[in-house]
Amino acid sequence: MISRPLPDMKTLIVIPCLNEAANIARLLRQLTDSRGNMNFLIVVADGGSTDGTREIVSGLKGEIPDLVLLDNPKRLQSAAVNLAVERYGEGRDYLIRIDAHGDYPADFCQVLLQEAVDTGADSIVVAMDTIGFGTFQKATAVAQNSKLGNGGSKHRSGAAGQWVDHGHHALMRIAAFRTVAGYDESFSHNEDAELDFRLRKAGFRIWMTGKTHMIYYPRSSAGKLFRQYLGYGRGRARNLIKHRSVPKLRQALPLAVVPIAIGACLAVLHWSAAIPFLLWAAACLGYGIWIAIGQRNAYGPLAAISAMIMHFAWSAGFWLELLRIPSLRIPSRRTTGWAS
Repeated sequence: MISRPLPDMKTLIVIPCLNEAANIARLLRQLTDSRGNMNFLIVVADGGSTDGTREIVSGLKGEIPDLVLLDNPKRLQSAAVNLAVERYGEGRDYLIRIDAHGDYPADFCQVLLQEAVDTGADSIVVAMDTIGFGTFQKATAVAQNSKLGNGGSKHRSGAAGQWVDHGHHALMRIAAFRTVAGYDESFSHNEDAELDFRLRKAGFRIWMTGKTHMIYYPRSSAGKLFRQYLGYGRGRARNLIKHRSVPKLRQALPLAVVPIAIGACLAVLHWSAAIPFLLWAAACLGYGIWIAIGQRNAYGPLAAISAMIMHFAWSAGFWLELLRIPSLRIPSRRTTGWAS
């Protein structure tokens, strides 16, 4: 594919955030340093930070041109993007969504815009490279970067440029975003996949670029990871119910985890009831050992534990939502850690 020169495109960059004082200045300066002559309006949609984030952004307005601080009273990421497009999207060509808690290559925005011009896509999505620091976070990163943890999802494992059904949101044509009425704010999780479903149904095309990516930092404890994937499972169930669609095989397999775990309780009546659960656990641990030996990664066995937490929580969230059990609902996801 031969790249064509970038036209003068007016771009809206939206950064949903909440309590990101440690990261926001670095991120804003990075975006400014790499903008060149591109026409950017940067909107930081803050969900009520109390750690100094708002003051940092306000203080940078004199240093960074076209920087806006927007109050996001609903606090959800989906609401942040919707509000920013409503207030500042008029007359702008593209929306770029940036995670305040992620990292990006210096030319991230330029590559996205170039891909939009070269492919004619209405949405450009990217793969995520997951990186951890502490022991549990590193193990979870290994799990999320493997098929054991991501099921072969293209936006988790990375892929060469291709047309896809869904991916990690990065750039979108504002006209397409508005045509499908933006994000459904009733979704606290999986709102990106839900929007992608409506984009495709409306005839818009989604391109996964292999020319850039984002860096994602996973949850740092088992409890936080469990709550995150419980929400993901709920969101996926809501998506399937809303659109009356059928889960893909990689999504359907983890659904069996909670039923077989419940079935294992019947082992008190007969030992064979525990076999499916033991086979699942053995498969996960075996994959972790393979990672340790085959990839020479010492975090393999711990990655298997992280993957098992992810599988169980995702399955539990899905079934809780499907059975409409409101008493066990988790709080809505706010404006941090928005990877799907």
